[in-house]
Parts: sequence; structure tokens; C-alpha cells
Amino acid sequence: MMDNTPQGSTADRRPHAVVIGSGFGGLAAAVRLGARGYRVTVLEKADAPGGRAYVHRQDGFVFDAGPTVVTAPFLFEELWALCGRKMSDDIDMRPVTPFYRVRFEDGTHFDYTGDAAAMRAEVAKVSPGDVDGYERFVKMSEEIFRVGFEKLAHVPFLDVGSMLKIVPEMVKLQSYRTVYGLVSKFLKHEKLRQVMSFHPLLVGGNPFSTTSIYTLIAFLERKWGVHFPIGGTGELVKGLVNLIEGSVGGTVRCNAEVKRITLKGRKATGVELANGEVIPAAVVVSNADSAWTYRYLVAPEARKTWTDSRIERSRYSMSLFVWYFGTDRKYEDVAHHTILLGPRYRELLDDIFEKKVLADDFSLYLHRPTATDPSMAPEGCDAFYVLSPVPHLDAGIDWSVRAESYRKSIEAYLSKTVMPDLAKHVVSSRVLTPQQFQDDLLSFKGAAFAMEPVLTQSAWFRPHNQSEDIENLYLVGAGTHPGAGMPGVLSSARVLDRVVPDATPA
Repeated sequence: MMDNTPQGSTADRRPHAVVIGSGFGGLAAAVRLGARGYRVTVLEKADAPGGRAYVHRQDGFVFDAGPTVVTAPFLFEELWALCGRKMSDDIDMRPVTPFYRVRFEDGTHFDYTGDAAAMRAEVAKVSPGDVDGYERFVKMSEEIFRVGFEKLAHVPFLDVGSMLKIVPEMVKLQSYRTVYGLVSKFLKHEKLRQVMSFHPLLVGGNPFSTTSIYTLIAFLERKWGVHFPIGGTGELVKGLVNLIEGSVGGTVRCNAEVKRITLKGRKATGVELANGEVIPAAVVVSNADSAWTYRYLVAPEARKTWTDSRIERSRYSMSLFVWYFGTDRKYEDVAHHTILLGPRYRELLDDIFEKKVLADDFSLYLHRPTATDPSMAPEGCDAFYVLSPVPHLDAGIDWSVRAESYRKSIEAYLSKTVMPDLAKHVVSSRVLTPQQFQDDLLSFKGAAFAMEPVLTQSAWFRPHNQSEDIENLYLVGAGTHPGAGMPGVLSSARVLDRVVPDATPA
């Protein structure tokens, strides 16, 4: 890792910003703060950067651990531009089509793309009478996008007044409805309602309780497409680390777990690591889970807003069971991104989010990066991961006991549906359970996407990007505004431009 002191100077007089965690939100924050004149140190608990976007390499396969759908590449391009660079010089970003292949339990499928005519044809194939309703839904999605993404995603929402200002627009756009509820206004066929409402699951929300603001994703994808970087999303992590260490003169330290945020009264003064090392800082940015940050890194007596009891009673997203596997054959018929919808939709989501029981059936997201980049697996092989939404740890499931039987049931389902004889061809395997989301990724209750994106936990109601309780403490990532997903966490770092003071040399 490079030295903090710029060449030719004996002392670095830039104010110090410490970033806790090296997920995309933390890395983006570090680039932005570095470009604004801060000396930045990123502290990562794991042995490599990335956070949820960690990369597993085993048996010749490359497995991106987490995010795989890049929907707003300009947010990454902006980070390179801040450093006087071009992302395309470092990253080979490829468009993916279809965006998703949605497979129904009856074996039929819907190819979800950014092509307007092709989408009309797909809708007509399912229900000709819904084509007009689909067009009206896309227009509504665009209206919500213009407000929800273009106007609000980068607003800090530091006071209730900033929230009250947008209430009329939110009422006009029917933000009080759920995603499924709004979609159902336009589409009558149940299959189409499912296809147009599954997106909240990609950011931790239940389509039946998530605010309809999230229908903006449909237009966001149409506007910018869905992309994948050659080499995997780990290449984006590597590129951002190079910007931090090379272009803005910062440091990324791995195997550096933060034990607590040090305070003077209610002002952050730096961090203390698990090994006892104290690192002073003018600014502390936490890319750790927001609930975990307040519950375990900030002394309770300094927290008036995010008390232990408020953290406990907040609603959290579902968790995920993820199986990474490599096969010794190719499954050419499997698209890059496949959504496999099971026999139940609303009832299954109710089991996951409300009843918190592990159902026998499931809906799955299957990722086949080798459809776009064959180099992520040995020749003649395919790399995959499949994730199943499951309840978070309040469900009381002992994953040390249940993990293998659950993996086998997913394997059997994939074998029966889109990957014949799968068990005979698996040559590399690993899993990620809700327990590991808590123990390894420090996600409160093992929730994979932090707080659930219901209306009462969105915008001003979400933990603020500038801490309500602690001076000089800022939050980025899925657990703060605007929320989870790559555009969300990158936008959370963008908010810091509005709330972190300009760097002034010491």
C-alpha cells in the first residue's frame, strides 16, 4: 500500500478522513473525499477490499460474492473523472441482454430487456390486453425516476423540513402505494405483475410493503441498461482501490477491524481498532451497516436518536442464502441473469418477511457471469451463484445445521428446471448464510440489505448521511439514504459532497 505522504513533502497537512469498510459506498466516499483534498484511510476488516463485493477465487473459478447488476455506470464513471481519469481505460464494461430472463413455474419465461418494442412483444405474448397498461406503467416509472432518483437520491434529508417539501410530489406519484400495488393499477395478468414488481427484492424490499418509489428502477434500467465488467465486479473494486491509492494519495488497509469510534463528548475524533491502535481523524465515514455502526461502534450514552431500543425495533430486510458453484460443463441455455419464480409469490414473501419461516419452495436469482465473460471459469466450465431470499436471524434458524440440506434442495430445483444433471457436474462449491452475513459482514440480524425500504424507513426516516447524534460522523452504504443497490450506495457517497465540509490544511 502506498505511503500517505505525497512525494516531495515531509508532512502531509491534509485533514484526515477515516472510512470504515471498503464496500462500494466506502470506496466511492474515499475517492470523493480524496479528490476534495482529504488524506483518506480506508479500514477493512477482511483480508481484501470489497465488503459485500468481495471476490472468492477457488478451483480456477472467480466468484463475485455480492452485487452483480450494474445499472447506472455513470456513477462509477464520475469517480474516475474526479481523478482526471477515464473508467474505460481500466474497466471493460459490457452491456448485458436480456437484463433478466424471468422463468415462471410452468416453464415459460419472459425476457426483460431495454428494447421498447421487444418488451411490448414480451408483454403481448403473456397478455395482449396489458400492452397499453404496460406503456402507461413505464411512463409512471419515468415520472417517479425524475423525482425519486434525479431530484432526491442526492439530497441529504438532514431535517424534517426537507422531507415535508417533497410530500406533495410523493403523494402525486402515489408513493404511499406499495410496488406491487402500483404495478397492479396498470397490469392485470399476475405473471406481468410479478415481472414488473420483483425489483425491490434486489435491494432488500418486499414488493408488497416497499414504497412504490422503487418502481423507478424499471425506467433507470431502460435509460442506462444493465452492464457487467469483464473480470467481474471485483474489477470495479480493484479500480477504485487504485484510484484511492494512486490518484488521491490515500491508503486502503485490510485486516483492520474497527472496534469503536472514538469520541470527545458527542464529536467523533477517530477510531480504535480491535488490536488497540487508535487512529485520529477529522472526519469519520462509516460504510459499515448503519444499525451495526450505532449499536456496536458508538457509545450508547452519545446516541439520542439511534438508541439501542430504536435499532432493535426497526424493520430489517430479508437475508440471503447464496450458493457459489462451478460446473465442469457449460449451460449455454442459461442467461447471465435469471430470475426463477416459484409456485407462490405473495405467500412466499409473507413467509420470508412477516412470518419469518424457511419455506420448502423458493424464488431464486441465478447469476452466470461466464455468459458474458468465459474467463471467470476454466475452459469448458461455467461459474454461477444462486441466491435465495430467506428470513433474517430473528427466524431462529440454525444455519450450521440447515445449510447443506437447503443447498441440496436448491440444487435439486435447478436440476429439475434449467440445469439438468447439475449434481453430477458441480466441481467447486461454497455457501454464504444469514449467520455469515452477521458474523463476517457485520450485518445487524444478518439482514442482507440493512433496514427494509418501507416508506417509514426511507429518505428522512432512514439513518442520515450526516449523523444526527455524532458530529464529524457520516454514513454511506445500504443502511443510509437513499438505500441499497449499486446506484443507491454510490449515491450515498455523492451526498457527502453536500454535507462534509471542505478540506482545510491543518
